[in-house]
Amino acid sequence: MELVDLAALLKEGIDEMFPGRVWVKAEISSLSRKQNGHCYLDLSQSGRGGVLAKVRATIWASRWNYIDQYFKSVTGSSLEVGMEVLFRAQVVFHPVYGLSLDIDEVDPEFTLGAAERERQRTIMRLEEEGLIDLQKELSLPPLPYSLAVISAPGAAGYGDFMHHLLGNEYGFVFKVDFFEAVMQGQQAPESIMAALGEILTSHSEYDAVLILRGGGSDLDLACFDDYDLAAAIALCPVPVFTAIGHDKDYHVADMVANTFVKTPTALADLFLDCYIAEDQRISSVENRLRLAFSSRFSALYSVLDLVGKRITHAAELRLSEASHKLELLEARILSSDPRRILEKGFVLALDGKGVRMDSAASAKAGDPVRILFPDGTLEGTVTRVILSETCHPEQGEGSINPE
Repeated sequence: MELVDLAALLKEGIDEMFPGRVWVKAEISSLSRKQNGHCYLDLSQSGRGGVLAKVRATIWASRWNYIDQYFKSVTGSSLEVGMEVLFRAQVVFHPVYGLSLDIDEVDPEFTLGAAERERQRTIMRLEEEGLIDLQKELSLPPLPYSLAVISAPGAAGYGDFMHHLLGNEYGFVFKVDFFEAVMQGQQAPESIMAALGEILTSHSEYDAVLILRGGGSDLDLACFDDYDLAAAIALCPVPVFTAIGHDKDYHVADMVANTFVKTPTALADLFLDCYIAEDQRISSVENRLRLAFSSRFSALYSVLDLVGKRITHAAELRLSEASHKLELLEARILSSDPRRILEKGFVLALDGKGVRMDSAASAKAGDPVRILFPDGTLEGTVTRVILSETCHPEQGEGSINPE
């Protein structure tokens, strides 16, 4: 039998065995869209021992646009390498090109379900290995300043984050380093893990690692359900924060992260809130200190005021006592003033030196003498001194002879 005869028999047998189209489940191992519009694929199925089966397939240009648009409307993504798909195809055998499948339908719901089943298997594995809550044991410093951001260059989510964080109305300052990575598709997990490795081996110490995506279709974001990526995030020694999708999205990467939020803008708010809370705490402490100092000052002022009043009162008493003593002294001085004596009808005798004469015995004949009266003065000399009987006899007698 010649080869061509064998090929003809194979074709005849396959045509008889598969007269109509069949539904087949497989994984896309390669995909190539040609300029003529045809799409060529390699489909495979793998097991523990490796690849179990592999076959070529074609989506002709006449069916490609319909299949691609419908698949994208349901899943949000085009057919990609690594997807598990359920498709309808005609089994074809060509004597030259061999066995192939002509695909005319692809079920997008199956692909979504397959991704969810794989997601659940990943979650169970992470739980069994104790990785789900490992990041929750890490904590941020009170004022996180140095941030490492993993995102795609030019991504709108990254731009929104930077604008909201660095352009904040409070003037808070952050240090943000950008690490580029692919953020969707089959290459994303490996690219993000490479960025994580670059962060951990850099010379900078970061307070947090931020993974920013900003939404997308379910299949676009399926890379964030990858086991290897989730394990790398869980084992990262720095707190990892994720802002991957919108409200309806929650991925395995979010589960294992220290903290996840829905959008990059919300993540910026999270870090700003750390500074706002600390600023309010400091303001509260400042107010309490101000009140404490004010109370202490008021108490001190009251004490000083009381002491001042006591000192003033004591000084007034001392001054009053001193004033009273001065008045008594003045009265005594006035009472001893010779002019007061003269005003009472007495006279004052002074010797030649102007010294008051206390007795007649202190003078002798010929001594100058002055007699003071209230209305004038008499000047003269002593002519005779006459002493009273109580005086000594040797003093003799004398008299005053006015000039």
